[in-house]
Amino acid sequence: MKLTVIGSSGSFGGPGNPCSSYLVEHDGHRVLLDFGNGALGELQRYGDIYAIDAVILSHLHADHCVDMCGYYVARKYRPGGDGPLPLLPVWGPSGTRERIAQAYDTDDTECDSVFAFRDVLAGAPDGATGNTFATGPFTVRVDRVDHPVEAYAIRLEAGGSTLVYSGDTGPCAALDRIAEGADLLLAEASFQEPRDDGLLGLHLNGRQAGESAAAAGAGRLVLTHIPPWTDAGLNLAAARAAFPGPVDLAAPGAVFQI
Repeated sequence: MKLTVIGSSGSFGGPGNPCSSYLVEHDGHRVLLDFGNGALGELQRYGDIYAIDAVILSHLHADHCVDMCGYYVARKYRPGGDGPLPLLPVWGPSGTRERIAQAYDTDDTECDSVFAFRDVLAGAPDGATGNTFATGPFTVRVDRVDHPVEAYAIRLEAGGSTLVYSGDTGPCAALDRIAEGADLLLAEASFQEPRDDGLLGLHLNGRQAGESAAAAGAGRLVLTHIPPWTDAGLNLAAARAAFPGPVDLAAPGAVFQI
């Protein structure tokens, strides 16, 4: 399994760094986790933008999904080619279809001409906060995490390897649970101590990301979603103090073999 960081800035883009988007590949199947603002431009550096097999959105804040609007245009109005592209599976929280249509200022049926929207909880028992589904060689599991909107951590397994992406979350048992035994935990670390100590149920700081990785027994921790106003070096040091394994920052263009 190969992870390429397309963008890793939190809340808004930084210089040379779009918002959250991560390309995961295995056996020729290419899955995009989140599609935040600025990500579509950077995605063009890493191969054919039309050779994406699925998109999975952790939640519907703009810094995680708004470049779906540009991608709608790119797929719908692509000049040349041999007819329309196949519908692209897009997994997301409830209301994803309506959110993307509203952001582009079109109607739902127009979006349906490009994307095949699927609720990440489709097929789960009523009231469930987690679910498992498949795309290509990947077994995907999601679990609801602690954020003000409907938000999910995402676990991908393929070829005997496991990647877990936290999405946006505060410290919670669901994140520790879904990350259990992961080879790599891609965890947000937006907050900075002591500046953000009074804010709860929104984001992790570096120490909390390290503690979650340690609690889950993860093999490696990569910190992401660090806003331009947060000291990445401080959060990296705090995570390393809390987690005994290797810790890295998710810089744009970084590649991790899992």
